[in-house]
Amino acid sequence: MSALSFHAGPAALARIRAHGLRAQDVAIIPAAAGGPKGLIFQHLDQWVFGDWLPCAPRERTLIGSSIGAWRMAAACQRDPARAFARLGELYSGQRYSSARPTQDEIDEVVRDLLREFVSGHEDDIVNHPHHRLHLITVRGKGSLAAARLPRAQKLGFAAAALHNLASRERLGNLLERVVIGDKRARAPWLRERFDSFTTHFPDLTRQNLASALLASGTLPLIMKPVSGIAQAPPGYYWDGGIIDYNLALPYSKAEEGAIVLYPHFNEHIVPGWLDKAMPWRRAARGPNRAWLDNVLIVAPSPEFKRTLPRAKLPDRSDFKYYGADQDERIRLWRQAIGQGERLRDEFAAFVEKPNLSLIRHI
Repeated sequence: MSALSFHAGPAALARIRAHGLRAQDVAIIPAAAGGPKGLIFQHLDQWVFGDWLPCAPRERTLIGSSIGAWRMAAACQRDPARAFARLGELYSGQRYSSARPTQDEIDEVVRDLLREFVSGHEDDIVNHPHHRLHLITVRGKGSLAAARLPRAQKLGFAAAALHNLASRERLGNLLERVVIGDKRARAPWLRERFDSFTTHFPDLTRQNLASALLASGTLPLIMKPVSGIAQAPPGYYWDGGIIDYNLALPYSKAEEGAIVLYPHFNEHIVPGWLDKAMPWRRAARGPNRAWLDNVLIVAPSPEFKRTLPRAKLPDRSDFKYYGADQDERIRLWRQAIGQGERLRDEFAAFVEKPNLSLIRHI
């Protein structure tokens, strides 16, 4: 039973067929939103960023939303292996006073988590010699521009869901993308307008790093919106996954020969969080399918997922399922992290000797 599945666009497959999967060809690494699902990649992330990529230093764009943003911030620390381990410990170890914590308590726990994760590492993250970090969040506009109170947020996000149901383009009436990123990065493939969402590109600094990470993972209605992010336009900010859940971005517009290495939870890419129940919105089925030509998706196989606790990746439903038994949730999440060693080992073996028969077409 293989723990990994591989899915490649035609340009990525041709590159791997000609040269193998080389670290020097990896120019972009996206990291999706998905909450606790990101825990499964701890050992894979440690090997990729701690052992493999440092052997071929070059400028690389790291871009993530929500837990993906936090993972990429770990990748930019001076000791990425230790940073990923610390992130896994902190994230899995979340504790609350009840099975239904208040917004205030959730905000406090998450802020403390990020403070411990980032404190003392700000300069390393923002000034990494090779990685160029980009954190995705969303900013409210229209009825969500001043939605400070819970009722106004509920009404605003209900309207957002209806807009998105009609078309993804209409969601741009209520939300805009804000990419808080490394000012050294050129990345014209990202900065040139490619969809209907207004996009801002404030610089990432040590002063706004913590608030940008918090905003990127701030779940609507569950947490309070973030405001007052230095360098960013004023307003209320929420989870970047609302617009960019699986980061359906124009990767094929990057430099020729570049490979986008995408460790991902699934074989398919869902553009926004509100698109999850709409299979026709998947990136590989739409008019922008060519964006994925240079992408290699590396995903846990369905067979591997069935070996995990509850036969699935850790996810937010576990908070409700385990309720007050937080020790059991923490134990099983950490068990899943340990089982993720298989993903690391199989990927390392693939890098050493690529088996092209394992790769499916995107």
